[in-house]
Amino acid sequence: MTRRFVTVPSCLWFRCSCGMALSWLLPRSLPELARGLTRPGCGWALRRAASASASASAAPDFNSFVTRTNTCGELRSAHVGQEVTLYGWIQYQRQGLFLVLRDFQGLIQVIIPQDEAHSHVKNLLSNAPVESVVRVTGIVSPRPPGQENPKMPTGDIEVKAETAEVLNSCKKLPFEIKDFIKKSEALRMQYRYLDLRSFQLQYNLRLRSRVVMKMREYLCNLHGFVDVETPTLFKRTPGGAKEFLVPSREVGKFYCLPQSPQQFKQLLMVGGLDRYFQVARCYRDEGSRPDRQPEFTQIDIEMSFVDKAGIQKLVEGLLQYSWPEERGSISTPFPSMTYEEALADYGTDKPDTRFGMKIVGISDFLRRSNIQFIQNALSYPHGTVKAICIPQGVRYLKNKNLESLKESAKSKFNQEIVEIICRPDGSLKSLLTRFLDEKQQSQLVQALNMQVDDVVLLAAGEQKQVCSALGSLRLESADLLEAAGLVLRDPAAFHFLWVVDFPLFLSKEENPTELEAAHHPFTAPHPSDTSLLYSDPTKVRSQHYDLVLNGNEIGGGSIRIHSAEQQRFVLEEVLKEDSEVLSHLLEALELGAPPHGGIALGLDRLISLIVDAPSIRDVIAFPKSFRGRDLMGNAPDYVTPEELKPYHIQVSWPLEEKEAKKN
Repeated sequence: MTRRFVTVPSCLWFRCSCGMALSWLLPRSLPELARGLTRPGCGWALRRAASASASASAAPDFNSFVTRTNTCGELRSAHVGQEVTLYGWIQYQRQGLFLVLRDFQGLIQVIIPQDEAHSHVKNLLSNAPVESVVRVTGIVSPRPPGQENPKMPTGDIEVKAETAEVLNSCKKLPFEIKDFIKKSEALRMQYRYLDLRSFQLQYNLRLRSRVVMKMREYLCNLHGFVDVETPTLFKRTPGGAKEFLVPSREVGKFYCLPQSPQQFKQLLMVGGLDRYFQVARCYRDEGSRPDRQPEFTQIDIEMSFVDKAGIQKLVEGLLQYSWPEERGSISTPFPSMTYEEALADYGTDKPDTRFGMKIVGISDFLRRSNIQFIQNALSYPHGTVKAICIPQGVRYLKNKNLESLKESAKSKFNQEIVEIICRPDGSLKSLLTRFLDEKQQSQLVQALNMQVDDVVLLAAGEQKQVCSALGSLRLESADLLEAAGLVLRDPAAFHFLWVVDFPLFLSKEENPTELEAAHHPFTAPHPSDTSLLYSDPTKVRSQHYDLVLNGNEIGGGSIRIHSAEQQRFVLEEVLKEDSEVLSHLLEALELGAPPHGGIALGLDRLISLIVDAPSIRDVIAFPKSFRGRDLMGNAPDYVTPEELKPYHIQVSWPLEEKEAKKN
């Protein structure tokens, strides 16, 4: 672990508001200390200065309060000659000669004594199964010349054991505790406590802890946010994802687990806290996906008297401050694009901007062609013709790949795709070329910037459908190209993007004549569109903003409605919701609610992207399975009728489950 030291002046003198002269080391932020010293009483300032100074210089002591002298991974040549006491798991043991001891910080080679005087130690360590927990006391020695291992940080030394104790012997393992051993995810979830011993999961969880600690420091210590815990048991919220129900002892009444602390953080602003944040646990009763869990964690933030630019600047500073050093640096401000631009250029509201292959509109010059299906598409009000150009597609993609791309567009979006190939001589190969003269073909090549061996996928139809289909094919094509050896997306690159100006309302899929909130019903309309809220709500843009990283949404927030009248209109007249469910919030908005806004960052997703994990389950200590089950503890589980009785609930068991329950 890299240790960081801060050089500071010997002392600085200040005078507190109580008149007392103070000598203090310079903390992380001099203006913060100066502001603190002007407040009534000096205790607050003293604690703030001491905390800042300590956090800047103190390195973690992993050996405090415990009976070991060192961790396995921290030993180096400087420790040669020292007697050390180590605790850990046996990673590997060879023929009673030596073993490799592992703890959270690394590995160390331990030499098993062969002389008669230490026969007890030899028997203990030679017969202890792999993954047994042992204590070893011995002398740190240099490895014999030629036996150094440059691949191990501790590879120049070894510990010659003098005494040892097996603290807990390990029975046969369901899988080896090695990162390169492949295990099914179900087996890993069933024995999660064993999986946690792997270096990769240890790294993921420790990095997550460091990032969260830096976020707390930035928000609370540097910018005056208040960390507030909000209730886990609440009531149903209109709209949004499905919520988990929790029965109560009152007949027919249920709590709900909150999807987010949305209402509470707004009420905290009404209460005058000004700046709130929380590492919040949230719950949604929906199917798990690689980037979703039924219970998840978000960095929840709310501020009074703020606008969109203020929230964006705060989040950019927060991420820059808490970003792990080993992942390089990130530059601010982050680029921004509108929702309409994102859909038009990338076919999605969370574009991956690490590579090109943008969607290109080619309606204008094809409008003059004699191609019937294109003319049919352009005859509709929102008809369009668009395409993406796959670089070196002929070289890297096979015919079956192109067919699978076309089938994907057909099955997912009901969208037909036509391919165009640029031959080595610069001519085009396509079903369309017989309808296009040389000039039109040249215009097509120029519009799409086609090069030799490029493949173009063209779609015609309704704009949203066309863009969505091509946006999906863009990502699928990138996957195929990279699988074939062409690197498009730098795995070490982190491309942040703000997406703004979302629509405030969307038509419901099941009933297009009705509207639903595009994000949630508390989002304020764009100031320029406020009048449209009462005349044509479908055209209203919102003050919502999403933060996207490498094509993944990692945060979303908005400026909120702080007018009770406007909030009631949105609920009752636009969304046709029962506003009585939110009577407490509406009443609060009538009692002096300040303008406010906020954001929530998905912590699990953010960390998984930082460590390049395939799933957010790899950055959560005890995640649920793909189907939302805890395979280790077998949850959810049955409860007896007697346990249900106080909640006035009866379960009607399907016959097969009734038999399974009996057995």
